Amino acid sequence: MANNLVLSLTALLALVPASLLPFRRGGGRRDLAFWAVLGVAVAGPLAYSLIQLAGPWQTGIAMALWLSIAVSIALFAVIAAVTRDAWRLTAILAPYLCILGILATVWGQIPEQGEPYGPTDSWLVVHILVTMATYGLATIAAVAGAGVFLQERALKRKRPTALTRLLPSIADGERLELRLLTIAELGLGVAIVTGMALQYLLSGQVLIVDHRTLLSLLAFAVIGVLLILHFRSGLRGKRAARWVLVAYLLLTLAFLGVKFVTDVLIG
Repeated sequence: MANNLVLSLTALLALVPASLLPFRRGGGRRDLAFWAVLGVAVAGPLAYSLIQLAGPWQTGIAMALWLSIAVSIALFAVIAAVTRDAWRLTAILAPYLCILGILATVWGQIPEQGEPYGPTDSWLVVHILVTMATYGLATIAAVAGAGVFLQERALKRKRPTALTRLLPSIADGERLELRLLTIAELGLGVAIVTGMALQYLLSGQVLIVDHRTLLSLLAFAVIGVLLILHFRSGLRGKRAARWVLVAYLLLTLAFLGVKFVTDVLIG
């Protein structure tokens, strides 16, 4: 337990520089300092996750949170490297992941209630990888949506803030948001299919209707409707951002909500 706490605190501290850098004078640049702190932010949670997953797959909420943090920040590093303005989302994403890291550190001291899976469950490995990649993309898309929401509100009020000056423009934020949502929708579809395959292997049933399944299907539907409305009627701005945040909330409840109830509320 003590070693786990030390590892968790180390991973958490790795996220702090990336959370603070954008708000320092001269921090709003994609320079060497940015890549240095982002590299540290990727290394900390990723190292923690790999160490914890060296044995059986862990099923608690703390491990799920650290996995989501590691995947989200790693995917963000790639996206920031290949797109023009995605790196500007660091001002929102890094503090958000830091908050998740605090929660994961606290909840990591609570014993897990579920049984860990064995390391040879190949379908489980595929399902978890696809699910976490999808959730990571949805996280970044939701952050981009939040950025669009803040930018549009500041523009309407004609009062830009220190935060909105750090974020991508409305057009760039919307473009990134929709691209990530499209990929996340495909990933969520694959995650649902692999989850059904895993359920069939474990219980002989293709689909068990529970809270996680319903929330995942509802999130899939919400994202699908949003993409259709965008391409057919040009839905964008704050209205589209609200849809994105609703879909992300549904995914969060599906992926983390059940673990929170079992580990924290009734653990």
